[in-house]
Amino acid sequence: MFKRKQGNGGSSGGEGGDGGLFARLKSGLARTRSSFTEGLARLVAGKKQIDDELLEELETLLITADIGVETTSEIIDAITDRVRRKDLTDPEAVVEAVRSHLIDTLTVDAPPVDWSPGEDRRVVMVVGVNGVGKTTTIGKLGARYRDRGLSVMLAAGDTFRAAAVEQLQQWGERIGAPVIAQDTGADSASVVHDAVQAAASRGTDVLLADTAGRLHTKANLMEELAKVRRVVNRLDADAPHETWLVVDATTGQNALAQAEKFHEAVPLTGLIVTKLDGTAKGGILVALTQRLGLPIRYIGVGEAAEDLRPFEPEAFVDALLDTGE
Repeated sequence: MFKRKQGNGGSSGGEGGDGGLFARLKSGLARTRSSFTEGLARLVAGKKQIDDELLEELETLLITADIGVETTSEIIDAITDRVRRKDLTDPEAVVEAVRSHLIDTLTVDAPPVDWSPGEDRRVVMVVGVNGVGKTTTIGKLGARYRDRGLSVMLAAGDTFRAAAVEQLQQWGERIGAPVIAQDTGADSASVVHDAVQAAASRGTDVLLADTAGRLHTKANLMEELAKVRRVVNRLDADAPHETWLVVDATTGQNALAQAEKFHEAVPLTGLIVTKLDGTAKGGILVALTQRLGLPIRYIGVGEAAEDLRPFEPEAFVDALLDTGE
């Protein structure tokens, strides 16, 4: 479905940059940068050549940052090959080689999220395990889209948690978006069904559908999620137009297992990674992209609404490596 772009730029989020927020992104990635970037700087400092010891230490550093074994192997192999061909001789240039490879890995060719008011109609399902911040993320997405002139509707599909419905209703009041909800314990598919019909009748630009958090290891719960998707698809053969998995960056490699199981149950079109400001292993984004070939749509680097921002590979890597301006 998605292809990795060749080259070092581009944004899989598709909304363009949030000018002036590079410093916020850089601040949000401080924990990852303090362990990874500072380690990278120490690794090449004072080195006169790229030797086996440097490459072994680089490999350990990349894996520790949760870059992933596959991507780490690719980076080490590429650098080793360039050293062998004498195309890469300066240890300081290793940082730029790592930067280029990370940007390339994170850049996925996917339809942009640049929907236009009154022209595009989008049903977006948001899924994930308990505690990753789905409901808050939906509220922040709704605020972002409203600010861009899109009409928004929210569907309280997490019917197992009364607090989730209340939380979504509060977001609806805050951003001026209607919320379709039923009583706690109602059938989630029924709620989303009603919301899709309501959004269609009102000509709503974006319907954001919340779903109950569920463990990816529970087959029956994953089947319930698949049911919600089937119900939506019966009403609109093209819907859901997007199915985004919210993952918590602090879970590290467990996020990979979650993503794979959810992707099997409901074909995902993108990922949203939250709580990047609370982990030293922000490299999990690279591992997720490498494994699934899915675009990272948004990242969360703080509590404020503006801290949920469209993902831009180059800006992310520059903030991670402290190579941007």
